[in-house]
Amino acid sequence: MPEPEFLLIRPHLEYLTLPHLRVLHEPNETLQSAYFLNSGLISLMIETREGKTVEVAIVGNEGIAGLELAVGLTRSPLREVVQIAGEGFSIKAWALESALHTSPYLRKTLSQYTVLQSLQVAQTAACNRLHNVEQRFARWLLTLQAKSDSDSLVITHDFLAAMLGTDRPSVSVAAGNFQRKHVIEYQRGAVKILNRKKLEKLACECYEVIQGLNGKLDPTWTSK
Repeated sequence: MPEPEFLLIRPHLEYLTLPHLRVLHEPNETLQSAYFLNSGLISLMIETREGKTVEVAIVGNEGIAGLELAVGLTRSPLREVVQIAGEGFSIKAWALESALHTSPYLRKTLSQYTVLQSLQVAQTAACNRLHNVEQRFARWLLTLQAKSDSDSLVITHDFLAAMLGTDRPSVSVAAGNFQRKHVIEYQRGAVKILNRKKLEKLACECYEVIQGLNGKLDPTWTSK
């Protein structure tokens, strides 16, 4: 971000730590703030009337949570949940709206991110519909490992089921199969990836597609 734009937005940025499973936004409530992550991961989730949930996108330090505010929307049907604990900055909705009027670089970057996130959501929707639980489980583990830069992830079968839009027994079967293949180790609510190359072979092509979309937010790409 050019320094003049950063100096305009800096007074409105509030540093905060984001603990695991903290809910930043509930569906259809008014968006109060947007969040820029330095580290950690935020899951964007859809919940049906029956209470079933599925993850539709992930936000890391490449993007922004509360993206709807960047295009003038004040409500969202998504639940925003901290998937991996981290830290970053929040900005009030009114302050972000004001900054966008005088910050063309920030406005352009968030507009590009809006399109790329919609493509990520579309790819995830196709994955959830067309690929089996093991393929989606592998894709999800690879994504979290890449974002967290760690081989050990603190997650439960119940939470995995909610992320993948399936039931707990299906996740347990998939995790058991991966353990027997010595791809992961699962115990006490934590998953450790033992063989990333094997996991990549078990995943569908959606992992590479989504990672490619995230890579397009590199400054050398957006400046072209």
